[in-house]
Amino acid sequence: MFIQTEATPNPATLKFIPGRPVLTTGTMDMRDRDAAAKSPLAERLFDITNVGGVFFGSDFITVTKTEGEWQQIKPLILGAIMEHYMSGVPILKEGEVAASSGENEFFDAADAETVATIKELIETRVRPAVANDGGDITFRGFKDGVVFLAMKGACSGCPSSTATLQHGIQNLLRHYVPNVVEVRPI
Repeated sequence: MFIQTEATPNPATLKFIPGRPVLTTGTMDMRDRDAAAKSPLAERLFDITNVGGVFFGSDFITVTKTEGEWQQIKPLILGAIMEHYMSGVPILKEGEVAASSGENEFFDAADAETVATIKELIETRVRPAVANDGGDITFRGFKDGVVFLAMKGACSGCPSSTATLQHGIQNLLRHYVPNVVEVRPI
C-alpha cells in the first residue's frame, strides 16, 4: 500500500491520500479524542502524540498537529493509516454516519432560489478546490446578504482561510449572485 502525502496551505496540517476510498458520502471533522470515538482509524490517529485533529474526505485524510515537527509525526501517522487499512476494519464504527451538506442550515424561504444558486456554486467551484487543499467548506446559512460557511479539515484554523473566504469565495459569489454582500465563517 502506497500512501501519498501533500502539504496544505495550513502548515499545521498534512493531507494523506491512501489510494482507497475513505468515506463514501459526506465528510467527518474530529477536533478531539471524544469526536474520534466514531472511527477506529481516528482513535488510532489520536493515540499519536501531538495529533490535534483528524478530517476524513472522500479519498483523503488530513491530520492537524498541535506541536512538534512533521518529520517525527508523519511516519507514525503513515503507519497507523496503513495498519488500519490492512486490518480490514471499517473507517466508521457501526451505526455512525458522516456529516452531509444540508445539516443545520438557516435561511428565509423567500431566499430559496438565491440559496440554491449559492449552494450550486459552492458544490461545483469551491468544494473541489478546497478538497485539493485537504479540507471542506459547506453552506450553513444566508441572512441579510451574508453567506455563512463552515470550514473543516485543513481549512479550519488555516492562516490563509480568511483570504480564501473574503477574496476568493466572496468575489465569486458576488459575481454570480448580486445580493451577496459578504461571506463569513461559522
